Amino acid sequence: MTSLTAIEKNLNPFPIYKTMRKRQPVFYDPERSSWNVFNYNDVERVLSDYEIFSSGFHHSPKTATDYPLQASIISTDPPRHRQLRALATQAFTPRNVDALAPRIQAIVDECLDKVMPLGRMDVIRDLGYPLPTIVIAELLGIPTEDRQQFKIWSDWIVQNTEDTEQINPELMHNNKVLEMSTYFIEMVQKRQEHPGEDLISGLVQASIDGERLNITELLGFCTLLLIAGNETTTNLIGNALLSFSEHPEIWQRLRQNPGLVPQAIEEVLRYRSPVQAMFRYSKSDVQMDGQTIPAGSRLIAWIGSANHDESQFESPEVFDIERNPNRHIAFGHGVHYCLGAPLARLEARIALNEMLKRFATIAKAAQAVPKRLPSLIVYGLDSLPITITS
Repeated sequence: MTSLTAIEKNLNPFPIYKTMRKRQPVFYDPERSSWNVFNYNDVERVLSDYEIFSSGFHHSPKTATDYPLQASIISTDPPRHRQLRALATQAFTPRNVDALAPRIQAIVDECLDKVMPLGRMDVIRDLGYPLPTIVIAELLGIPTEDRQQFKIWSDWIVQNTEDTEQINPELMHNNKVLEMSTYFIEMVQKRQEHPGEDLISGLVQASIDGERLNITELLGFCTLLLIAGNETTTNLIGNALLSFSEHPEIWQRLRQNPGLVPQAIEEVLRYRSPVQAMFRYSKSDVQMDGQTIPAGSRLIAWIGSANHDESQFESPEVFDIERNPNRHIAFGHGVHYCLGAPLARLEARIALNEMLKRFATIAKAAQAVPKRLPSLIVYGLDSLPITITS
């Protein structure tokens, strides 16, 4: 048995994953009262078979402000999931996402213009954080002056949600969740009185079978959009630049052939998946790899391990930007496949294309030691200082 703490704090958890796939592909961790699956096929099954593996919270918080993600589409099973997802999908159609490209380009240009004369930048602070934060804040209709607080809430939730069954109610009512929930409730009330063209206004006015969304569902949507809109792109960009800084020859290949950028992004998603794990609950007893998982059990599906499974990927520890096929499941699988995946890919593509155009070389800054964010769920860096030449 391994320690989940060793995985979540390790910048290179992939050797641990490999060991688990070989020795204990399905195992029970008494410390976190959870079953863990590591093989690609098992992870894919847990993520997609909602009739056996539920996305719903096993113990619901008492109020909407305790933990609003409980009522979001990420924590809801069909048929309600289909109804809620249909509403959100309208905002993330290919046409709507593509229409954001000019604004994304403008934000990237503004961010990079500031660091060009310096010959250095922190990928996270100077680009990975502000780009998706501005984009999702503008989509939701959040005032400019509130964006920094927006990101603080997002980071706190991601770094403190690995033990949702054991959350102390007193802690929850004295932390960022209550602040964020209160803020969004006020935003919802304002949009109910004065609707605009933003996503919150659209959700407030939306209805399912003639009924409007309740406050818990609205909070769930806002929270999910905040987190997904921030964390995935921030960590995708950071993980990409970390990988390229480790392989400077790939940076040069991409400069010579920018057409490889979309494939390179897919390999980053596989190699250093921004989301490493997702939670489910078993609805009934189920057999997996010779183990009996009892009904009502909590499961952790290790996406980061699945995307390095030797049975699916040739030489999985090699960072290969021309890998084909590349059937990674970095954005999940099945009905819960990430709604924001097209937006994350677009933001990363525009950001990387512009950096490749401007920067002849990149390198990790001297004495810079990348440190992983303390989270079981996401894989990303708290900072990544690099030097740049034009």
